[in-house]
Amino acid sequence: MQVKVSYLSDLKFNLDTWKRELRFHFNEMDTFEEKLEEIAAREFGKQATIPLEKFQNKIMIEKNAISKLMHRIRNKVAIINNTDFNENIDGRLQNEQHTLKEDMRTYIKMHYELKEEMMDYFLEWL
Repeated sequence: MQVKVSYLSDLKFNLDTWKRELRFHFNEMDTFEEKLEEIAAREFGKQATIPLEKFQNKIMIEKNAISKLMHRIRNKVAIINNTDFNENIDGRLQNEQHTLKEDMRTYIKMHYELKEEMMDYFLEWL
């Protein structure tokens, strides 16, 4: 049972860390939206507005992805909190965690690619 408690504690730590990171990214997207609004207010023309609209769409998509990942994390935490400590560790939670782990890796990679693109855009137009 002690092994299971330790194992579940590690899983919960990962989930809590991912939740904090996703919250940070969500807030960061809000900040980027504000910067895009600043650029839009300056009326630079189509050369600036075409990429601006693309970024606004990507931000909406990213916020949606964040919401879905947060939902999955909440579900995973609920499963951990309702775990029967007398049940044998069968790898089920670990296998489920692996899929979320891979999805988080993919999301984080895509987030930083978008962030880099946006930072280049901000350097050009701000």
